[in-house]
Amino acid sequence: MVLEQNLSLVNKIDRLLRWGHWFTFFNVLLALLVTGSYFLADPLPVSAVGWVYLLLNWVGHTAFLCFLFFIITIFPISLIFPYQRHVRGMASLLATFGLVALIFDAYVYHSLGYHAGSASYEQTLDLLRQQVVTNLRNFVLITTAVAVLLTTVQLVISNYCWKKIARLTHSGIGKPAFVVLLSCFMCSHLLHIWGDASQHQDIVRQDNILPLTYPATARTMLVRYNLLDPAKLPTTQNPDWLQAKSTKAATVELQCPAQASSAPIHLWVLLQTDENLAAQLPADGWRRLPQHMAPVSIESAITNLLYADIAAQDLTQPPQWFSQLPDSFFAISATTQWQQQLPWLSQITENSLANIQLHLLDDASSLRNTLTALSDARHMVIQLNAMPGQFALGQTAVWYRWPALHQQQINDVTQHLDLLPTVLESAGCINQQPWVGDNLLRQVTQAKLNLLNNQLYSFRKDKMLVVNEDGSYSVWSAGTLVRLEQKLDLPMLTDALKRLPAQHEDEY
Repeated sequence: MVLEQNLSLVNKIDRLLRWGHWFTFFNVLLALLVTGSYFLADPLPVSAVGWVYLLLNWVGHTAFLCFLFFIITIFPISLIFPYQRHVRGMASLLATFGLVALIFDAYVYHSLGYHAGSASYEQTLDLLRQQVVTNLRNFVLITTAVAVLLTTVQLVISNYCWKKIARLTHSGIGKPAFVVLLSCFMCSHLLHIWGDASQHQDIVRQDNILPLTYPATARTMLVRYNLLDPAKLPTTQNPDWLQAKSTKAATVELQCPAQASSAPIHLWVLLQTDENLAAQLPADGWRRLPQHMAPVSIESAITNLLYADIAAQDLTQPPQWFSQLPDSFFAISATTQWQQQLPWLSQITENSLANIQLHLLDDASSLRNTLTALSDARHMVIQLNAMPGQFALGQTAVWYRWPALHQQQINDVTQHLDLLPTVLESAGCINQQPWVGDNLLRQVTQAKLNLLNNQLYSFRKDKMLVVNEDGSYSVWSAGTLVRLEQKLDLPMLTDALKRLPAQHEDEY
């Protein structure tokens, strides 16, 4: 009697496990539809080897995810609780939950550029909260419809596999399918080992596309955004494989009203400042940006400030945005030293009635009395470049007397890249293309970016992430320059890299 009961229990478990394998196989086919969408979020490979790896990785890793889910959930339930109706029902609900989680992760990846997880839970919650707040009805309807549809599909698959176990077993597709899925998984890993060793770009950039694959590193993120060709390691023949001149200038498409209607904006840019000016301005009601970063190099500082870009520029030519402004909007006065640095300044006539007045000065000797006598409402005094220090980027001084800016709670790091977008948008000129910098009059949550001297700099609040030319990274306090023992902040780096013009993600 006991033997018969044991045999009955063994038969139940055996049938449940055979059913579980077929149930998982059909879920692999279903999951392939979801995981295939991950590859649409990034540029597709251009080489045959890249396509072969994509297909092998897609099929093999999707099968791995589904069988891992089976081993963690359905397999132990079948052993501990071998009642077919209950197991099949719970398996259907668990499989639905798994596919919904996979779909949500794919949505996060398309929206943010990285997977949902512990390192990105704040950004994921913000994305989810945004959808709930802006479109609650559609969010609830779509979520409910997808959950009901998937549950129905899972129940149909579960019922079909249970009733057709014998037919499926004798169909002859079980072993070949297992061999194909296992071969794809193994071959994709072997091909990745070869691609990583040979620095094959089409393979390396696919490292972290699918969830639970190879962990994202600073180096793979640079490859993904076309800032780094792994085949071009830093050598004496190729020392500049990660710096501003490896990027292209951002496109500017300004739309301005016929005439400016706001009060003038004065920008006073100094090659050198002094302690007397620094003491005078706060006493006269001026404020200072708390953590303003600028390049040490004068050429890079000019590129950030006047061209509002991180890509290398031809300083003998005026910025792209300058020719798009009406004559009544912008005027520049410059000293001889500035005109030698920027020859195109000599061709510009001064216009005291222009809405935006840019004054390029050598030092502050003639500025102190001028600022005291000014009655206009909006002014900025900007020290062009930072003093030499530990990094190619350092803190510099920007003072402002601007009522709208006074109302802003500016506690994050700011850069020269932010000043021109702020001034032009305040004058009514809207760029149809995204700036690399930000408008300081608006709340900004995206991490900031700069590229200088073979190093990538990213800022969020006080945190400064520095990525070196070999792909290594370090995290610092932007205010104190104290090194922080923190891991790579992947969401921060990804958000910063999204500031690059779109063509950097498309040109592979």
